[in-house]
Amino acid sequence: MKSSFELAMERLGGPMKKLTDEQKKAIAGIESKYKSRIAQLQLSIDEAIRKTPDDEEKIRKQIASEISSLQEKCEAEKGKVRGE
Repeated sequence: MKSSFELAMERLGGPMKKLTDEQKKAIAGIESKYKSRIAQLQLSIDEAIRKTPDDEEKIRKQIASEISSLQEKCEAEKGKVRGE
């Protein structure tokens, strides 16, 4: 029996591809790398705000933009591994 996720994926773009163990490991490595980078950015927010409290909103917007960019890069790399 198929899960609702699998049924939805079939409706959107055809059947789901099965990933090899190597692909799963590569994707896990990519996710780990980008989660680490994002965590570093989130930690840097507090330090940057302590140094320049008047620019808090500007700093938060800049970090949010950088995090969004990293998330897009992460998804692109995972897509390459999946063969998308």
